[in-house]
Amino acid sequence: MSEFVLVAGAWLGSWAWDEVVPGLRAAGHGAHPLTLTGLAEKKGRAAGQQTHVQDIVDEVERLDLRDVVLVGHSYSGIPVGQAAERLGDRLTRVVFVDSSVPADGESFASGWWEGREKLETPIRENGGFWAPLTAADCEGQDLTADQTARLVGGSTPHPGATLTEPAMVTGSLGELPATYIKCLLDGDEPSEDVAELLKSEHWQLVTMDTGHWPMFSRPVELAGILHRAAVGD
Repeated sequence: MSEFVLVAGAWLGSWAWDEVVPGLRAAGHGAHPLTLTGLAEKKGRAAGQQTHVQDIVDEVERLDLRDVVLVGHSYSGIPVGQAAERLGDRLTRVVFVDSSVPADGESFASGWWEGREKLETPIRENGGFWAPLTAADCEGQDLTADQTARLVGGSTPHPGATLTEPAMVTGSLGELPATYIKCLLDGDEPSEDVAELLKSEHWQLVTMDTGHWPMFSRPVELAGILHRAAVGD
């Protein structure tokens, strides 16, 4: 079976996958949720874009994992996509969960839906950090009150440099074996760059009728999709 390395999006740590991990392990997989530098229990440590890429590569190498399925949610699709290029034959598949994807020389902020300045300005005004979510940000995302409280309560300020520094992509992401999970309550169509990648014979689209944080709203369903992506169903 596969070894899943699970990387949550902005503000979140490994704890975000707590309800997904049991389903993967019950299916016979290894599951390794990862906290990126500067977040959750690693808060207070300086981090840039390449710090997060190296976090992922280091974890795979530290555990000497093979048959790796890298899973990146939201922001973390950017470092996950870069790390995937560096894993060579350790990698089996990449799964992007309602996420951004890296483009060489571009940052998370440069692809921000309201424009770069709408993200970079509040980061500057907040001491170089992206302020965590509020409960209002979670409305309409298929989350119960308890799920929202857990998501908001566990979030930590996100290191701004990881969002504003450019990605370094050397090859074509379209050549990677990949699954893209689109969460329909967060928009019913993939972004233009993802839609272009989905034209590749190596990419597969899966949809979930839920919001942007399916590891909270639909963890059992998400675990099942991840399992099927790994085994090729």
